Amino acid sequence: MKVRIHAFIARRRAVLMTIITMAVIAFASAKPQQQEGQPKVTKVYLLHADKAKADDKRLPGVQILIGNVKFRHDSMYMYCDSAHVYEATNSFEAFNHVHMEQGDTLFIDGDHLFYDGQSMIAQMRNNVVMINRNTTLETDSFNFDRVANLGYYFEGGTLYDDKNTLTSFWGQYSPETKIAKFNHDVELVNEQMTLLSDTLVYSTTTKIAEIVGPSDIYNDSSHIYSELGFYNTGTDRAILLNRSIVTSDNKQLTGDSIFYDRQKGYGEAFMNVTLTDTIDRHLLLGDYCFYDEKTDYAYATHNAVAIDYSQGDSLYMHADTLKLITRNIDTDSMYRDMLAYRKVRIYRSDVQAICDSLAFSTADSCLQMFYEPVLWHGKQQILGEKIDIFMNDSTIDWAHIYNQSLSVEHVDTTYYNQVSGKEMFAYFNGEGDVYRIDVAGNVLSVYYPQEKDSTVLLMNVAETSLLNVYVSDRRIERMVMSPASNGVAYPLDQIPEGEDFLKGFVWLEALRPKDKDDIFVWKGKKEEDKLKDIETREIKLPTRVIIEGE
Repeated sequence: MKVRIHAFIARRRAVLMTIITMAVIAFASAKPQQQEGQPKVTKVYLLHADKAKADDKRLPGVQILIGNVKFRHDSMYMYCDSAHVYEATNSFEAFNHVHMEQGDTLFIDGDHLFYDGQSMIAQMRNNVVMINRNTTLETDSFNFDRVANLGYYFEGGTLYDDKNTLTSFWGQYSPETKIAKFNHDVELVNEQMTLLSDTLVYSTTTKIAEIVGPSDIYNDSSHIYSELGFYNTGTDRAILLNRSIVTSDNKQLTGDSIFYDRQKGYGEAFMNVTLTDTIDRHLLLGDYCFYDEKTDYAYATHNAVAIDYSQGDSLYMHADTLKLITRNIDTDSMYRDMLAYRKVRIYRSDVQAICDSLAFSTADSCLQMFYEPVLWHGKQQILGEKIDIFMNDSTIDWAHIYNQSLSVEHVDTTYYNQVSGKEMFAYFNGEGDVYRIDVAGNVLSVYYPQEKDSTVLLMNVAETSLLNVYVSDRRIERMVMSPASNGVAYPLDQIPEGEDFLKGFVWLEALRPKDKDDIFVWKGKKEEDKLKDIETREIKLPTRVIIEGE
């Protein structure tokens, strides 16, 4: 019986020992382990000191080192004139001529250092200089995190490389990526430009500054404002986003995104682009615009619009493509040409026009309209193969209509005063109203004279060589023919069929731009309304017709 009891006890002890062993193993496996990615904490080693001592009363637990002190922590070596070592916390404090070096690429100097071996953070103070290859950083308060391989200052500092000098209140620098970040009163300066910002990211390798906040970039000839983008200080090229603005002399280029090359002096802007001339007071709009500031050449397309706001009433012009060319730049004979190609539509409250292409030159203030041009003014419609409009301070002075010229005035619902001839001259007063029209060569007219109460009783049909039409209050007042012609007068109820409209008569009111938004809707002539046998050769400008007594 005793033998059985002893055997039972022996088995229970074996089971108990097994349980205890498993518990120990489980406890050991549950013991906190060093997290993956966390640095292994290593000891800071003292390599040399001329003298060592202790002062337990004044500095209990501190080892005092004097003369040529040298430490090593992993790959970082640290030197100083004297130091206080805190072995309990694996840290030390260094004084005077403090020097840190890691490999042959990173060097940090200063007057005072506190180094924490546990967190691997170095706190350098006073006259701090960090050198990493071609990059130097100067400050009075600098912390270097060896785990993140990142240094930062927070009470003002300067970083410079072989191209740029950057200052800010706060900044950080990574020796590994060569990327620096700056905040508060940031200034980047080199021989060509100055960049001012509140937030900036800069690569000492690529020399590219990343704009991440409101920033101004200045040089001798231009100014850039941007809140998001990239500026390559090595090539002076920029990619600018978020409605950035490039200003050069009196031109200002704005767009959703802009590519700008300062050395070559040109910019390309994309989407919702505006090019403003602050002196001549005109705008060039579009979803794409190219501008060369050295030649003062501009090109706009995709919803392109030119706006002249130099006068009280703005003029709006749309075409598939608009160009602004400066001739004889930087000379006394400088002038500009504005060219518009394909589907041109113009609107101003007092005058509207359409044509296929257009050219305007400030040299003679002449606006030339080509291929199926039509000009409207009040109730007056004028057309021909080509129309030249001569401006005076952005108001029309006079117009010349070439070949197949036709002037139509809408009298009322069914009646139209009409004049046709080889060429026509229209003259405008200071208020922009037509006051006389001269027609020369094969002149034909259909005219409805009005009584004082505006009643229409007759229709006159006449033919002559030269016709002078006088207009008052935007209505034909009288007509003078040379040689004189009595013509034929018809009562309204006796007009022969077809006599009430001249050959080639068209009334194109449906094509007329109604407002500044309507210029984007192209309305071309129907085939039957187009002029016949249009001459495409260049026509020499004739002399202005002068009438006796003018």
